[in-house]
Amino acid sequence: MGEYLLRHKLSHKPDMTIESAGIGALVDKPADETARQILMENGIDATNHKARQVTKEMLAQADLILAMEEKHLKHLYDMAPQVRGKAFLMGKWLDNQPVPDPYRQQRPAFEHAYKLIDQASDAWLKFLDK
Repeated sequence: MGEYLLRHKLSHKPDMTIESAGIGALVDKPADETARQILMENGIDATNHKARQVTKEMLAQADLILAMEEKHLKHLYDMAPQVRGKAFLMGKWLDNQPVPDPYRQQRPAFEHAYKLIDQASDAWLKFLDK
């Protein structure tokens, strides 16, 4: 949801590339149906999404890396220590609020994650929308 929300909010910046990858991704699988529904209800189409696993190369090429939870950041730092300084929590500007993974949970967990990602992405816009 983070990739698609940011992409939607920054759609007026075609030179900006926004991608996502997971630590435990189900490679080539579509986004969770509940996540896709919530995004669609908010005018965002994620039907073409295919999950992919994060790699050291992706991390090295990225200018900014946003993780949902502290354990994700730790995993990224273990994979590629050089990303310190460009890897942050999505909720950094919301007092480092983590975004809990709603995978295999009911719709309210997805709605909660969407709300947090929406708020966090708005907070990042002041830095990304220049």
